Amino acid sequence: MTISKVSLKEKIGYGFGDAASSMFWKIFTFYLAIFYTDVFGIPAAAAGTMFLVTRIWDTANDPIMGIIGDRTRTRWGKFRPYLLWVAFPFAIIGVLLFTTPDLDLTGKIVYAYISYTLMMMAYTAINVPYASLLGVMTANGNERTSFASYRMIFAFGGSLLVVAIFQPMVDFFGGIVPVSTAYQLTMVVIGVIAIGFFLMTFSWTRERITPPKDQQNNLKEDLRNLGKNIPWFVLLGAGVATLIFNSVRDGVAMYYFKYYISDDFTRESAVAFSKMTFAYSTFYLLLGQATNMIGVIMAKPVSAFLGKRKTFMYAMFGAAILSIFFNFVTRDNLYLIYILQALISFCAGIIFPLLWSMYADTADYSQWQTGRRATGLVFSASSMTQKLGWTLGGSITLWLLAIYGFQANVEQNPETIKGIKYMMSYVPGIAALISGLFMIFYKLSDKKMEEIITDLDARRANEEK
Repeated sequence: MTISKVSLKEKIGYGFGDAASSMFWKIFTFYLAIFYTDVFGIPAAAAGTMFLVTRIWDTANDPIMGIIGDRTRTRWGKFRPYLLWVAFPFAIIGVLLFTTPDLDLTGKIVYAYISYTLMMMAYTAINVPYASLLGVMTANGNERTSFASYRMIFAFGGSLLVVAIFQPMVDFFGGIVPVSTAYQLTMVVIGVIAIGFFLMTFSWTRERITPPKDQQNNLKEDLRNLGKNIPWFVLLGAGVATLIFNSVRDGVAMYYFKYYISDDFTRESAVAFSKMTFAYSTFYLLLGQATNMIGVIMAKPVSAFLGKRKTFMYAMFGAAILSIFFNFVTRDNLYLIYILQALISFCAGIIFPLLWSMYADTADYSQWQTGRRATGLVFSASSMTQKLGWTLGGSITLWLLAIYGFQANVEQNPETIKGIKYMMSYVPGIAALISGLFMIFYKLSDKKMEEIITDLDARRANEEK
């Protein structure tokens, strides 16, 4: 099993699933906060609290979904069926999330809580099984990194697509209908694309690795084993810090360009050149996604030379240093802003294939250590921590905006602008530094994983005799 090759078509098919998920993820990251404050009409602090509170339930969702996936038995496997079953509800709820009902402020906040909670439940129901597929399609470490690289390339491809078309579609529909309806119609288009991508992943992938034949379902034992999985806990800390790093930078980017960069214009020219201002932010986001993809492509050759752990650690330390430099760039130096965005995004891109490949390694490590395999639980708990980092980053962004006195759709005071700049520099820089420090304690080297896989293959061969 470790030496078997999988087809290019299957790797591409697996990639389409994260293209779909990442389109929604980037919409949430780039546009949802500013939609809530500037279009939907709720205060930044209320939106930030909503992000955090709704995740209390969502935190439990991921391991529950992983447990359900581990116990699913169908002719399509454990995890693939959910790509078929959840794709349509996922898209429909996405449209509802960007729907603005005719309610007072309290009603809107309640609607935001309900629609966002449903969206996260749907995201969990389709993304946890999707992520878990990586642990059952192949046991080959290099092929896993290859799968993860395809996943990340397609993820950033989906992100590029949505960054390129989301705001232009909102502007297009906004010329015909109210801006709130324009967001809704845009999500209809994005949802249809996502459904198609998920169905392609379902059709083109296969599950090959199964638990040991004599393994009985024992949730208590699976949870106890996860608690003993020290490498997984190291990745947990690194993953949360990495997502805070990314979500704070991404979440504040639109505010940075709308309220800081555009202050170069007078009130009259701000209207006349609003499209140019939009072009600055769009190019910034597109550049970030493009250099993320380059980082993903380089993950496999660089990690083959340095090892996964060192590659991850050095990339995060580099992102931390570059992020701190961002604070000292003035708004009239767009070239340097774009250069730093490209370099930081490259560092961020290179670690994500490694992170998911390493999660798969911790599932193998757990089976090697305990004799039991709980792929869905490992990946769902990993997904839970990823979303926790994303949530903390989003909440921190909105809370800091409120602390620094942000008011929607008005000129910001100097203190608010300083806070926005901090959220583009120091805050993500510290998170990246913490992520890199966690990796010092990760002990599953590439050589160690080769020994583990060889031993697991020998056990599987004995089971088949």
